[in-house]
Amino acid sequence: MNALWLENNKISLRDIPKPDQPNEALIKIRLAGICSTDLELVKGYYPYTGILGHEFVGEVVQAPEKSWIGQRVVGEINAVCGRCEACLNGRPTHCENRSVLGIANRAGVFAEYTSLPLENLYRVPDSVSDEAAVFTEPLAAALEIQSQLLFQQIDRVLLIGAGRLGQLIAQTLALTGVDLSVVARHPIQQQLLTARGIKLISEDEIQPKKWDVVVEATGSPSGFDLARKAIRPRGILVLKSTYKGDMNVNFSSIVVDEINIIGSRCGPFEPALRLLEKCEVDPSVLISDQYKLRESLKAFERASQPGVLKVLLEI
Repeated sequence: MNALWLENNKISLRDIPKPDQPNEALIKIRLAGICSTDLELVKGYYPYTGILGHEFVGEVVQAPEKSWIGQRVVGEINAVCGRCEACLNGRPTHCENRSVLGIANRAGVFAEYTSLPLENLYRVPDSVSDEAAVFTEPLAAALEIQSQLLFQQIDRVLLIGAGRLGQLIAQTLALTGVDLSVVARHPIQQQLLTARGIKLISEDEIQPKKWDVVVEATGSPSGFDLARKAIRPRGILVLKSTYKGDMNVNFSSIVVDEINIIGSRCGPFEPALRLLEKCEVDPSVLISDQYKLRESLKAFERASQPGVLKVLLEI
């Protein structure tokens, strides 16, 4: 099969054998999405060699259970052991022996086929298009915030960053009815938020120490600094992006202000699929471009340009 291979911080198209994992489903990829993690892996964010990609919608062509064959599916990216302390205590995304689709010890989805355990798979409702279903994984990641926090409508919530993930976070937080404001840098980001009636705010307009919840989704030190400035004492700071390298943080001020810091990453697929089925979110507006797998080098170049949102690969 054709696949996009990462090795020594370089990507190339290769012809490699199809996956052949016992007791896993073989999935024909239909659409896959390039995300910021993929771009950072190419830059050397994490030492990974293999097929990139973890956002996908596909069709099961082989499976241990025949009822899955022919089903259109999406899949959770963490394949877990089910036996370690983390799994047994309800923390499977922190499995001590996990492999992660296209990120760690498991081939990804920028290929004609991938494989996953059946327990990772979710059937896509017939009414949900491929172009919407391919966003299930990042939409689930956005919803993880709501599984970690109980929001009240009186909460003043600030979202810093309106890129690929930030747009989905904004759409899902807006459904809670909180007083939401978003810092968005690029005109296209601002236009998409305004079209949904989501308030924009500039950095100069942010009142220091006045926000109940601040979600930092830029992954940049400047974004963190702005979030720290904005959060009120005993407020909640949600970190939705990873940071490259070390950061200088004044932890004494965090202790004095009694700031609650929450890391947030993978999230629940079933609520994400329900939102897509009910058309309560619209991720398709985030699609900037779509390329064939053979054009994946061009697709990565396009996805890395400032202001570009989601670039899809048609497999």
